[in-house]
Amino acid sequence: MQRREFLAGAVSATVMSASALADSPPRQSAASSAPPPQQKLAPMAVGLIIQPANGAEAAIAKVHDLGMTNCFFSLDGYIGNFSKDLAQELRGLLEKYNLVATAAEVVRPDPLIWDFLHGPSTIGLVPRATRAARMDALKQTSDFAALLGIPSVQTHCGFIPEDPANPLYDETVLAIRELAQHCAANGQMFLMETGQETPTTMARALKDVDQPNLGVGLDTANLILYGKANPVDAVDIIGPHVRSIHAKDGKWPTDPMKLGEEVLIGTGLVDFEKVFTKLHRLGYTGALTIERETSGPQQIADVRAEKVYLEKILTQVLAQQS
Repeated sequence: MQRREFLAGAVSATVMSASALADSPPRQSAASSAPPPQQKLAPMAVGLIIQPANGAEAAIAKVHDLGMTNCFFSLDGYIGNFSKDLAQELRGLLEKYNLVATAAEVVRPDPLIWDFLHGPSTIGLVPRATRAARMDALKQTSDFAALLGIPSVQTHCGFIPEDPANPLYDETVLAIRELAQHCAANGQMFLMETGQETPTTMARALKDVDQPNLGVGLDTANLILYGKANPVDAVDIIGPHVRSIHAKDGKWPTDPMKLGEEVLIGTGLVDFEKVFTKLHRLGYTGALTIERETSGPQQIADVRAEKVYLEKILTQVLAQQS
């Protein structure tokens, strides 16, 4: 089928399904029993991405001890084990340490290979073999996040084809639309994290999915690591849709089989002052989530230094715009 006919047919089917359900009781979404929204953050407050499944209290306490007010949950370790008891535990820890959870993300189940050779066939919603399982995991994540009052669900959608006539393009658009609608029923945004696709392709997908709660999770380094764009220029294309930021630095890929190198913020190629200035002018006031792909004491030391670096830049950016 031609692309327009395919999408038109899908929209028609959606309308027919909605009509058929009109006489049925409405679905009881997780949002209906969700806690009230968490407290508001200061504009562009620096936070940290954490994996609570590796030790929830230690991870959340770490964010507090670093002097941050917010965190971003990576929840792959909980897939298949989401529960109300777990939600209550995490909510209690957030309250104990006075933190806001800004978003929840999953990218699994496996296989996932983060390179240029196998990445296109293993990452995100594009690969047919894992699409249904990942959609199910993301819906579970949305329902779980709603119990915590988390306003956004984020994931890598994958190497979305540059060619909109590729059948995988339309299939991915429909998958993203279904997930965005599920998140909308839970009062959430659904965010596409930058990386595997060019900003132009992401902008096309945003337009074709056509859901008001669909946005962009801007990972400043991924655009460079995948060789797709300079993040400063990318903001000109997808900036109005950015609803979360992963503050991360990196260098261009020089081996055509491997991603570029992620490095300490301030030592890579991301011009954070220009990125933040452009986003602030567009009205972005959300969190800036540090993602440092190391572990142990070195990660703590690096994150401390990155926080100082970013907050110095933010002070200048916010002062210029006040």
